[in-house]
Amino acid sequence: MSSRSVAAKWGTINEIQSGRAKAILLAAVLLVGCARGEDYFVSRRREMVQEQLEARGIRSEAVLRSMTNVPREQFVPLSVKRQSYRDGPLPIGEGQTISQPYVVALMTESLNLEKGEKVLEIGTGSGYQAAVLDEMGCQVYSIEIVASLGRSARAALDAAGHGDVQTRIGDGYQGWPDQAPFGAIIVTCAPDHIPLPLVDQLREGGRMCIPVGPENQVQTLTMVRKRDGRMETEALIPVRFVPLTRSSDGSAPALQSSSEAAITSSGE
Repeated sequence: MSSRSVAAKWGTINEIQSGRAKAILLAAVLLVGCARGEDYFVSRRREMVQEQLEARGIRSEAVLRSMTNVPREQFVPLSVKRQSYRDGPLPIGEGQTISQPYVVALMTESLNLEKGEKVLEIGTGSGYQAAVLDEMGCQVYSIEIVASLGRSARAALDAAGHGDVQTRIGDGYQGWPDQAPFGAIIVTCAPDHIPLPLVDQLREGGRMCIPVGPENQVQTLTMVRKRDGRMETEALIPVRFVPLTRSSDGSAPALQSSSEAAITSSGE
């Protein structure tokens, strides 16, 4: 073999080895970048729990543990992902928002939930509140009137490991009668009065946390308790929520998680 052929052969080998080295280096950089990204959100989540929740008086271990575990960044649009743990609401599209972490914690804690309790959420939105409830071991049913949000929330819940949450697109004012009664109801949008269909769907001793008041004005976060078939109310704090949207037809099929859909299909 001529010296020129040998040089060409070794040149080719060096190029291959160099290409492999670059590929390995790139993979390592990407892995480190991903790890740093994960570390960033984990760190911000812990800071949120300590500085926004515990510092403001949230004491429920179940709520604090759930909000430490649930990745809020998986329930917001990519454009605001880095702001996932800011101390305030964030836009999620369709004129809707994901609530401030403290408000999520306060509403959840105020319901004094027990593991396994049946909870109805009105206003699925991003799916984050439903995930927090599911992480606490509740049986969660959630209704969203905006179809696009309902579908994206369903996908986010499944991706985050919360496929047990039952979701439906429909008019939340009417509740979910065929799954009633509920031990607790949490409403994440504000009607100008307390919907009686929701009160009717509370079991005796059930609780409902709901913002009540006019659109685009300060509303009152209200605790409703059902005792002896009657409604008792308690004002908690002033808040501002998006209004509860109504439709002329509240009936709609339930959205299924991928696992549920597979089970249903296999049985047909």
